[in-house]
Amino acid sequence: MLPHTVFDIASPRSPILIPSSAPIPALETAQRTPGPLVQLLGVGKSYDHPAGSFRALEGANLTVNAGEFVAIVGRSGSGKSTLLNLVAGIDRATDGEIRIGGVDVGALDEAGLARWRGRTVGLVFQFFQLLPTLTAAENVMIPMDFANAYPGAERRPRAMALLERVGVADQATKLPASLSGGQQQRVAIARALANEPALVLADEPTGNLDSQTADAVLALFRELATAGTTIVMATHERDARQAVDRTIVLADGRIVEDSRRVAGAAA
Repeated sequence: MLPHTVFDIASPRSPILIPSSAPIPALETAQRTPGPLVQLLGVGKSYDHPAGSFRALEGANLTVNAGEFVAIVGRSGSGKSTLLNLVAGIDRATDGEIRIGGVDVGALDEAGLARWRGRTVGLVFQFFQLLPTLTAAENVMIPMDFANAYPGAERRPRAMALLERVGVADQATKLPASLSGGQQQRVAIARALANEPALVLADEPTGNLDSQTADAVLALFRELATAGTTIVMATHERDARQAVDRTIVLADGRIVEDSRRVAGAAA
């Protein structure tokens, strides 16, 4: 059978040719049952530079249960984005093991990794990364098209339903440039949910938003987590801690604090 091309929007690498009959790794759709979803076991990451090796993450041990809303916080350069990129399979760990729903992410080849990510992980970025020549609805359809996750006739109705869910269905036919920052981020969240992922990873998702819009995005994440989607969010915003179930603090590439929000505390 001829291969088809999967464009992995999470990766700067070239498109990957994948046989259309290739099996998709386990955990194709959202895991809604209690228990560990993300497991990091002694994970470290080093980068080589002309001046020498730089250790961005060191000995990270972390378990995130299905349905948790977790904030990864720390100063710039503390390792937040590195941790998210490793969990997403955008980058590979130098040492240690990463398991998502039982899948050993490090054991997947590039083709399998792209297919696994497309069906398992939703990504939300600080700068939205919407394609400027596509409408809001078309941007949401992209992951469905690339992962061949739904029949073609179902993709636009599903995109519209997701835009409705995040409150911007009335913007479906507009290009990103005509949307506000908050509207673009909501479209990006709808895109992240397109294939009903078990895990949503958000890297500074409120960094370019005003405080009111940021609060609305955090409230939306809270709603998603309550419905069973696992959310792991890297942020430098101190106020975000009030919205999450749990806060992981990184410093110099190490986890130095792991705390949970006190039951009954204001979100």
